[in-house]
Amino acid sequence: MSDPRSSAQNTAPDARSEVTGVPILLDGVTKQYGSRAKPAVDHLTLEIPAGSTVMFVGPSGCGKTTTLKMINRLIEPSQGRIVIDGEDVTTMNGDELRRRMGYVIQAGGLFPHMTARQNVEFGLQLRKQSGDQRRKRAQEMLDLVGLSDHLDKYAHQMSGGQQQRVSLARALAISPQVLLLDEPLSALDAKVRVQLRDEIRRIQLDLGTTTLFVTHDQEEALAIADRVGVMRSGTLQQIAPPQELYSAPANDFVADFVGVTNRLMGLVKNGTIDVFGSCLDIVNDVSHREGKRGVALIRPEDIVVRPATSSRPHATVLNRVLRGSVTSLL
Repeated sequence: MSDPRSSAQNTAPDARSEVTGVPILLDGVTKQYGSRAKPAVDHLTLEIPAGSTVMFVGPSGCGKTTTLKMINRLIEPSQGRIVIDGEDVTTMNGDELRRRMGYVIQAGGLFPHMTARQNVEFGLQLRKQSGDQRRKRAQEMLDLVGLSDHLDKYAHQMSGGQQQRVSLARALAISPQVLLLDEPLSALDAKVRVQLRDEIRRIQLDLGTTTLFVTHDQEEALAIADRVGVMRSGTLQQIAPPQELYSAPANDFVADFVGVTNRLMGLVKNGTIDVFGSCLDIVNDVSHREGKRGVALIRPEDIVVRPATSSRPHATVLNRVLRGSVTSLL
């Protein structure tokens, strides 16, 4: 498996030829169901630059999808403001706001009685565009997602990946200011997921649409996002470019959730932690644990395996697990 941190898809927003998206501001946005319930999203404050891609990752129930639905006004926030392109849309009519956004969900949501072309034309028809305009735009969008030969196919005649491409084409056909993607790839097999995620990134870079992407797959996030936000229990733990998030996590939750870590016991001394005779620098302040045992979270690529000697502490390899290009030692 390739290293997601080195993906060629991570292209800075200012490298795009044109930015058509708009900035988004979430200002203390909170969603609480019932006065005694813990907030599903708790005072989320975040600025999203125009034309950038931000991906939210985190465990189920952490508030990712709720955040997307509040931006799209499918759910009303309990507190805070949502500002899009300088306009406070918190109290705007939801139908009016959604006309400016593209929204792709996990299952795709295609109309089964419509062909691929008719699905893509649907939003344009609601906007009273002429038949010729609709057909031309649908053809352009289906060309963009590589489905120009599937214009007249129905959903049941296409694979899951093809259906998601049609959903993406439908969302893009209206030239949205903001594109919202809620787990759009989770139902697809691994190979199709990689192909379609890279396709989404290519299209996003070409069009410059401001994109918010919700996923459980941290590799997916590291591969194609400008910034990744890690959520937990309704709060944003950290948001940063992929490389920074991976190499300098804000806390142990982020370190554990993003990438792979080895948890090794060691002794804290002089601002370092001694693990098997190697003194490692500590990112977080643990001065209060001086002289006590602690747990070090270490990336696999930072571990060097050497033959044991009598003068140094050593560990015993109990098993090896082949994972394609990587072998795990247990």
